[in-house]
Amino acid sequence: MSSSGCERTSGPVSAGAPGTELRPGARGAPDLRPAPDLRPTTDLRLVPAALAAWVTSAAGVGMSTATVALTGCLALAVAALVTLVTRRARRPRSRAPGRGADVLSSCWFLACVVALVCVSAAAQLHVRGTGPLTRLAADGATVVVVGVVRAEPEAVGTGSGGGAPRRTTVVAVEAVTGRGATVRVSALVLVRGGAELVVPYGARVELRGRLGPGQPGARESAVLAVDGAPRVLGPPGMVDRELGRLRSTLLEVTDGFPADARGLVPGAAVGDTSRLPADLDEAMRVAGLTHVTAVSGGHFAVLSSTVLGLAALLGLPRWARALAVGAVMTWFVLLVHPEPSVLRAAAMGLAGVVGLLVGRPSRAVPALAATVVVLLVVDPWLARSYGFVLSVAATGAIVLLAPRLAARVRGLVPHWLALAIAVPVAAQAACGPVLLMLQPTLSPYAVPANVLAAPALVPATLLGVGATVTGPWAPEVAGLLARGAAGATWWIATVARTFAGLPGASVAWPGGAVGAALLAGLTAAVLGILVRGGRSRSEERA
Repeated sequence: MSSSGCERTSGPVSAGAPGTELRPGARGAPDLRPAPDLRPTTDLRLVPAALAAWVTSAAGVGMSTATVALTGCLALAVAALVTLVTRRARRPRSRAPGRGADVLSSCWFLACVVALVCVSAAAQLHVRGTGPLTRLAADGATVVVVGVVRAEPEAVGTGSGGGAPRRTTVVAVEAVTGRGATVRVSALVLVRGGAELVVPYGARVELRGRLGPGQPGARESAVLAVDGAPRVLGPPGMVDRELGRLRSTLLEVTDGFPADARGLVPGAAVGDTSRLPADLDEAMRVAGLTHVTAVSGGHFAVLSSTVLGLAALLGLPRWARALAVGAVMTWFVLLVHPEPSVLRAAAMGLAGVVGLLVGRPSRAVPALAATVVVLLVVDPWLARSYGFVLSVAATGAIVLLAPRLAARVRGLVPHWLALAIAVPVAAQAACGPVLLMLQPTLSPYAVPANVLAAPALVPATLLGVGATVTGPWAPEVAGLLARGAAGATWWIATVARTFAGLPGASVAWPGGAVGAALLAGLTAAVLGILVRGGRSRSEERA
């Protein structure tokens, strides 16, 4: 045994050979195994599972319950088959598992994820597609519904002939009266009405109108068209009432500000765009700055970093810091309402808090992938939400692509400027094809506009949230904070209007899936050249 071992390690050895280490072996012989690669690597093992969950959810919510259930059964059968094959492939004296075993494990995990998503989707589709509400909607019946408002009323244009503005909201229906009977139900209904459809979030209301079937693949079971104002049966619960008071106080504090600040300060702080001027809204869309008023990961990052910094200054232990961040994130989710992008950002933040609590920093890509899987299992309809898609795409691009792009220009500009340029480039590259599905135009100036507006985002968010918190009990302090936020939002509005007014600020592009695929291919080719070129230069310098 010893002679054979010496034969395996015999031969000339260079002490400075790259990729090897001279370490004492079991009997004093050098260990010539390759030295471990200590460079950081990106863990992508959960990414296929997230993609599988996404495709399954997006397709499943548009199918029948039976089809989704059958798909889940097939996925379970595949998982069982892989398990059987894996067990038979094992031998008592087999070597360590190789690439084949890794492939089988990945297939088994993917099949389990698909099955789990299908089970959840089938169960929720069954509840959504059965019951008296669905039957009344199919008949187009005139009904009276009682439920709780679960979305802020949103303007959706004007009525036919340019009449009064139209609004929509979502109500969690508790009871429906139709065809001479009142029954208890539990379903979401999309409510469409006129300008009078303005009710506080969380209020219990009664609405009368005509029911219709929900949109295919939509979360809402039915659509209710109402003509009159809703009847408020009860105020919001204690939590919703207090949070609503905070939001309304912020509107009061900013009521005397110029039009841009009146709209942008509440938008940047809590996502309230009800007072955003139409021309500024259009300018921000053209300049690629709509994310400023769409609460998601950026807001959570600013708040959590601030809370962590304050906790560290106070000398709080790790568990207390994690508890403080978790409490603030939970409060902020309730304050801005759990929209898809907010849920994604909050779940990512929760993963970070757990990592902080156990003393192990979470890796961003696995955390994002696991978050996507969990959220799609809980709510498969998120897969068809543009807000959720944009949020995940932007986060993934910032994590995976931004560091590589920053490395490409790091030798030409300072590190902080390289990151300031790379982050909006990565986010725009990932979100561009998705945005085309909403509107077939490109924003050539989106990257420079975001680079210039970025310094104002942090003070606009922190000062706006500070004004929201202090408004009910210290209006003078809230006013000062809001004025500081107004100064930051003035710069954002200036950047938006300036770039929106430049020649070629909005370029027409083919719409639909074809245009999105064309832009995605072109973007991937350009980014591939940039990243590969940066890698070649760094290797030459090395």
